[in-house]
Amino acid sequence: MSALEVFLYFCIINTGPAVDEPGDFEPATDNQGNIHMIKKIFLTGIFAGLLCASLHAQNDEDHFFKIGKNISVFNEIYKKLDMYYVDSIDADDVIGYGINAMLQRLDPYTLYYPSEKAEEFRMFTTGKFAGIGSVIRYNQKIKNVVIENPSEGSPAALAGLRRGDIILSVDDRSMAGKDVRFVSDNLKGEAGTTFKLQVRRPSTGKMMTMKITRQTIQNPAVPYYGMLGDEVGYCKLTGFTPDCSKEVRGAFLDMKTKGMKAFLLDLRSNGGGSEAEAANLVSLFVPKGELVVRNVGRQKNINRDFVTTTEPIDTVMPVVVLVDDESASSAEITAGALQDLDRAVIVGSRTYGKGLVQMTLPVAYNGMLKITTNKYYIPSGRCIQAIDYRKRRGGYVDHLPDSLTKVFYTRAGRIVKDGGGIKPDVDLQADSLTNIAYYLTVADSTEVMHDFIIDYVAKHSKIAPADKFEISDDDYEQFKQKVLQSGFTFDRESEKMMKALIRVARFEGYYDKAKEEFDRLESKLSHNLSDELDFNKKLIKDIISADIASVYYYQKGRIVNMLRTDRQVIGAVELAKDSERYRSILKPSGTSDPTVR
Repeated sequence: MSALEVFLYFCIINTGPAVDEPGDFEPATDNQGNIHMIKKIFLTGIFAGLLCASLHAQNDEDHFFKIGKNISVFNEIYKKLDMYYVDSIDADDVIGYGINAMLQRLDPYTLYYPSEKAEEFRMFTTGKFAGIGSVIRYNQKIKNVVIENPSEGSPAALAGLRRGDIILSVDDRSMAGKDVRFVSDNLKGEAGTTFKLQVRRPSTGKMMTMKITRQTIQNPAVPYYGMLGDEVGYCKLTGFTPDCSKEVRGAFLDMKTKGMKAFLLDLRSNGGGSEAEAANLVSLFVPKGELVVRNVGRQKNINRDFVTTTEPIDTVMPVVVLVDDESASSAEITAGALQDLDRAVIVGSRTYGKGLVQMTLPVAYNGMLKITTNKYYIPSGRCIQAIDYRKRRGGYVDHLPDSLTKVFYTRAGRIVKDGGGIKPDVDLQADSLTNIAYYLTVADSTEVMHDFIIDYVAKHSKIAPADKFEISDDDYEQFKQKVLQSGFTFDRESEKMMKALIRVARFEGYYDKAKEEFDRLESKLSHNLSDELDFNKKLIKDIISADIASVYYYQKGRIVNMLRTDRQVIGAVELAKDSERYRSILKPSGTSDPTVR
């Protein structure tokens, strides 16, 4: 008899009155009826459990059958392709593509690293790699990879490489016309190995050959910290790599000795990293034993709570955290936990919304699989994942609409919501990159801004300190004339929209009737490159100044130079200095339920 048959049988025989002995039939008393009902519920529950177990086993059988079937089909198809396909097949290429296509159906964080990508995997997990320590990029004008920004103290900097140097060969292997990935792979290698690099310096036309020894490069988690005025300390954190919390701790204590009265932690463009480091960072500012983040997934044995494990260095100093739409993962855990615990005011724009956790697992032949295993929940109990990847269909994913977000409460009773990242307590948008500025810095085939910077550096052996440097109006006028003479063009969004509107008006039959209005609007939106350069002068001057500062003062110089005009930093500093406003933001307003966790 099957479990279902047994279950149905017991349901039937237990529908009559209670019977003590066979043949003894009498109406039950109220008490007897209660006992009878308990028996029936108990027996029904047992066999319902048996049924569920049976059905679960059946579901498991179906699940494993589907797995086995599809693996067998895949295996059979590849065997037949390998035997009969008209050309020979590269198994690494074809099957590797199949693996990646399978993972793309899940989420963008579940990734496979074959053994040949071991270096890429190590850099992802540790932030370290062995190479020359310089950003490189493809120059669209000369169709060659060039040096962009050597890091301070790196082999590239020590060898005298400069921004704009054209990479010609590595160990006599030509790099002409190669893409960034190809050149990067040749520049990287085992730490301590030496290679011959040939470059040409565009400002002089001189070809130079140098020997460079690769070193382990550790991108600094804290590229810069320092006082902004007499009261506010600033710390830029770029990633949650091992021991980054110790770097923040050291920066905090150093600035505290210099009179710091408020702390500004910049997590903008911070893509995250180690959860443990996020918990360690929160530990600097909240008491020991507080929950920072909870991981919940299908496998209970890998669920985990991260709590603060050390005594804090300060629990009262105002803390302001800067975030933007590129703040993700552990950056969101840090900002969200400090917000939920009412220990910091969050300023900026809504964060990315990555509420998923990954772990790495070894696979055959020295490969690694980074796999999403958990969702995480910050102290208020909310998960801030913005996209439901389960609904992905052909590349389409659903963002959680604001109307479906749920209300949660901070420790003091302030209202916060799940889904869609961390919403700042103070919304403060950054200056947007205008269309012309984007094209000049990213998508300009004439490379006119790049060439101007190279020429400027060649003519100036030194510049003012990074926090004071700015190109002059005369310098900008020279740049403007170079742009006008270079043949630089860019796609204007207003022009695109105008053309689209005219197409729709023609299609719907309204264009002829409104032609005069369209003509007047087109004339007002007519393109004038000189006017565009004048209108965007301040923004473009700031971009060029920061780029030039980075040549002389490296990454730290770029950050310091940009702080001069960063409206989000300026607004955050003003808030940090206004203790009354700071405290008022952390107070609950309206109806709240601070008991919810």
